[in-house]
Amino acid sequence: MTDNQLRLGVNIDHVATVRNARGGAYPDPVRAAKLAEDAGADGITAHLREDRRHITDSDIDALMEALTVPLNFEMAATVEMQKIALRHKPHAVCIVPEKREERTTEGGLEVAREENRLAHFIAPLRDAGCRVSIFIAADRKQIDAAHRIGAEVIELHTGAYCDYHAESRFEDRDRELEALREMSAYAHSLGLEVHAGHGLTYDTVQPVAAFPEVRELNIGHFLIGEAIFRGLTPAVQEMRRLMDAARG
Repeated sequence: MTDNQLRLGVNIDHVATVRNARGGAYPDPVRAAKLAEDAGADGITAHLREDRRHITDSDIDALMEALTVPLNFEMAATVEMQKIALRHKPHAVCIVPEKREERTTEGGLEVAREENRLAHFIAPLRDAGCRVSIFIAADRKQIDAAHRIGAEVIELHTGAYCDYHAESRFEDRDRELEALREMSAYAHSLGLEVHAGHGLTYDTVQPVAAFPEVRELNIGHFLIGEAIFRGLTPAVQEMRRLMDAARG
């Protein structure tokens, strides 16, 4: 992998969503993770939510055992999740906001308001050797706060950009894309590694993939949906192709 190549993290949460709809063991998110790995994913992302609505504790156990690429463990900033992360010591942990009533993660973490608590929360994770990422909006105040608390990585929330595109609100889309571009460069200037994700599709990935400061994209729901029509391996390969073409 070259220094310029963009990493693709494939989120396999919604394989577990389909499995849990019937309460059985199929489809297996670990099998999906291995297929994504073989198809060109550089890492696997899994979000263990407090309500266990998709990924479960046993899935995390199995992923840690099966994967040969890094696991990005998404989690809320709770004592329970911190204990699980410290037991497994995954390559990376991404701290995300979480509300039980939401369908999916609705926005970035409010770091500036909880700076002291989050600084103390992530310190043991860093000491254990995990790379700590903070999932935030493209907002200078939040980036500054993430930097101050000692995060090594930020992941910029691309959901608003993707929603505006889907709604044909192109002026809003372009404004959000410009904010993502500016804040990617700003975070990079502080020494933070920049990732991005949420809602990205074949139609929206390339403008974000073209940002030179972005090192990794995490994409899940769209790829799992696309896999229904074309299979997971071709779905991941096409995303990989588009990302590489944008990087040029």
